[in-house]
Amino acid sequence: MLSLDAIHTYYGLSHILQGVSLQLGAGEVLGLFGRNGVGKSTLIKTIAGWVVPTQGSMTFNGVSIAGLTPDRICRQGIGLVPEDRRIFPGLSVEENLRLGLMQAPHRSRAAAQHALDQTFSRFPRLAERRHQMGTTLSGGEQQMLAIARVLVGTPRLLLIDEPTEGLAPMIVDEIFQLIASLRAEGVSILLVEQNVMRAMPVCDRIVALERGTVVFEGQAQSASDRERLVAAIAV
Repeated sequence: MLSLDAIHTYYGLSHILQGVSLQLGAGEVLGLFGRNGVGKSTLIKTIAGWVVPTQGSMTFNGVSIAGLTPDRICRQGIGLVPEDRRIFPGLSVEENLRLGLMQAPHRSRAAAQHALDQTFSRFPRLAERRHQMGTTLSGGEQQMLAIARVLVGTPRLLLIDEPTEGLAPMIVDEIFQLIASLRAEGVSILLVEQNVMRAMPVCDRIVALERGTVVFEGQAQSASDRERLVAAIAV
């Protein structure tokens, strides 16, 4: 579904991604791990079009997306849940979700309403607070809203950047339960997460990033691969 080949990305003169290559298949959850500052979020933003790669190829379902604008990449079926959530101030929970419907602009009004109703069914806490301002929610509820806002657009690939950072343990459990349920439904996910031991069970494959390059790839259900991943990111 997603293929990156020798991707290089810069921030000014800083060479962040230094030839990253990886593959993600349909219905697969790929966990991307590494220490702070190794390029994980930059990779997510490069795929989403927030940062333009200077070299390499990037395709989604066989179509080149390298250099496309974020809105065009979004309409290809790639949804991003950013690390900082970016809940729109001054808008209610429902209004934030309705903006998510813009990911599929050609959907009929009935289909859009059905997607919204399904999203509220999946996130009953958001349904209870549908008229509340999104920025007044708790941190965990805002994270749920950020995920729901992307899911309402029914993306084919979900990019999730550090979804549990700063959240209480009970909310962390809910986030991982949600990711596990999405995996069971066959949703393709690229997950960046600092909580390695909690994240690995919901992944199919695992990748370690170090200094802007992939230094390890393995199977999440393999005990030896999990040990090698932990060793790779602990260097």
